[in-house]
Amino acid sequence: MDFSSVLVVGAGKSGVAVSRFLAAKGAKVELTDVKSPEELGQDLTFLSAGGRVKLSLGAYPGVERGKYTLVVVSPGVPLTVPPVKRAGELKIPVVGELELACRFARAPVVAITGTNGKTTTTALVGEIFQMAGRRTLVAGNIGKPWIEEVERPYDVIVLEVSSFQLETTVAFRPRVAAILNITPDHLDRHLNMENYILAKARIFANQDARDFAVLNCDDPRTRSLAPLCPGKVVYFSRLQELPEGVFVQDGWITVVGEGERVCVLPARELKIPGAHNLENALAAVACARALGVGQQALAEALRTFPGVPHRLELVAEIDGVQYVNDSKGTNPDASIKALEAYRQPIVLIAGGRNKGSDFTQFVRLARKKARALVLLGESAPVLESLARREGIAQILRARDLEEAVHLARAAARPGDVVLLSPGCASWDMFKNYAERGDLFRQIVLGLKGK
Repeated sequence: MDFSSVLVVGAGKSGVAVSRFLAAKGAKVELTDVKSPEELGQDLTFLSAGGRVKLSLGAYPGVERGKYTLVVVSPGVPLTVPPVKRAGELKIPVVGELELACRFARAPVVAITGTNGKTTTTALVGEIFQMAGRRTLVAGNIGKPWIEEVERPYDVIVLEVSSFQLETTVAFRPRVAAILNITPDHLDRHLNMENYILAKARIFANQDARDFAVLNCDDPRTRSLAPLCPGKVVYFSRLQELPEGVFVQDGWITVVGEGERVCVLPARELKIPGAHNLENALAAVACARALGVGQQALAEALRTFPGVPHRLELVAEIDGVQYVNDSKGTNPDASIKALEAYRQPIVLIAGGRNKGSDFTQFVRLARKKARALVLLGESAPVLESLARREGIAQILRARDLEEAVHLARAAARPGDVVLLSPGCASWDMFKNYAERGDLFRQIVLGLKGK
């Protein structure tokens, strides 16, 4: 890979990290974004100090033969934008930060993907390895660009990887590759399920017989990928006992393999709630066990891991009502899992930008679980139409998140859960799901004492 003259497309967190890394390696780097500095909302002049990185913001530069030896595209940038498309036509290599970083990796990689549960599982796997005394980096789509830390001494690298990141991989080869589940998502970018599944499957494309592929036996799309896996397939299942793999037996999280049976922990002792989090825990055990982590570290991590921000995060209990931040529920399937996690009546706050999803099953479950439905964002009209068709009685419309929280508070009764689980992306009103969740937390904490 020739780093002599590199165009980095996308000036977000990943693009900035790549630019700094390559400039430090002596590369001639140009960082571009179609957004202006004002639209980006950050000062990037520190990159251009001393002529290390050329900034081309507000419009893309032309890509001509001989001008660049490599194009690095950020995950959020579609591969159809002009500089990336033109690079492909000129046979200039196009990679992402994930592919770039893997060329410098010094430790075995555990990579985790799936439509839902990636962040929780990645964080939990990292916690397990740390509990086992291993120097562990947790990075990738979870928020920290891998390239920032890739040359530091670690014993194991745990990465959350998205379909967007996997699209541009060439040689990326994790020692352990996990696919948690595959349900419709990001179809606005991938166009159809076949393309989406193929992108996910790239996580194990370069593995060999020495490697491991951890697959959800309960998910038909994920299970169907097993024949394509070059490495050893390790199944996990919440619903059935397996001849080999990780599953629940007599209430215990159990590992069977290599001629032994290990009872890790009673499933009821998991700190994180919900059936979907039990699945995440099973996957995490499979990933860590593949690299030799013992029962004690597994059990201690599972017993104490509190979960991640913005995923079924209990913000506060006010006047007998629990307020739960599930802003990371950015597609209907994720929000269905959130609804299923509670037995109490729910006041559901939902809506945002649709990524090509079908909301029918989400709304049908909301009819059974939710006392009231508070809607906001671009998808509110579609959700309201479906909700009325399904017979949901109390449907409220909010102009913004603050109004939504106040409407939810008025509709809730002691013993209820006010659940922010939008089933949609945040980009119509926020930079990302974290900003949305942070604001929800701030608004809810502001209710205390009122």
